Amino acid sequence: MDQTHLHLLITHLPIFGSLLGTFVLGYAIWKKSDSTTLAAYYMLVISAIGAAIAYLTGDGAEETVENIQGVSETVIEQHADFAVFAIIGLSIVGVFSLIGSYFVHTKSAFAKTIATATLFLALISFGLVARAGNLGGQIRHTEIVSGVVQNGGEQGGEKDGDDY
Repeated sequence: MDQTHLHLLITHLPIFGSLLGTFVLGYAIWKKSDSTTLAAYYMLVISAIGAAIAYLTGDGAEETVENIQGVSETVIEQHADFAVFAIIGLSIVGVFSLIGSYFVHTKSAFAKTIATATLFLALISFGLVARAGNLGGQIRHTEIVSGVVQNGGEQGGEKDGDDY
């Protein structure tokens, strides 16, 4: 398994993990459940680790695809540039989650404040990783590039009269 393969395998973890972790943390705050809060924090930490792996394997993945016909260097650079914001955002959430876990375990008065701050940061970081993922998807999935209209018949899709 090379860096490109690992990059493609791991890239969905920060996106879906941070989304799920954010929802679970919101639910935990609403229900005032320490065990659910800890579960959310662990999901967010795992998501941050996944983001770090995706970021570290990004250069290797770039080298693999940059010379493929139809791959835009501009889109690769946009993805790489935005990935910096995503990794910073999710790393901050991971650190807040570790601090929050400590406060939950020690029954600190700051536990609720950290949980609320982490939830707010997790919402922002989800937006960042989702945008980075969308830009990454555009590298090889031209069907998601804004403004691109494809004719189904020319792309091998269903044609008029193909009802059988």
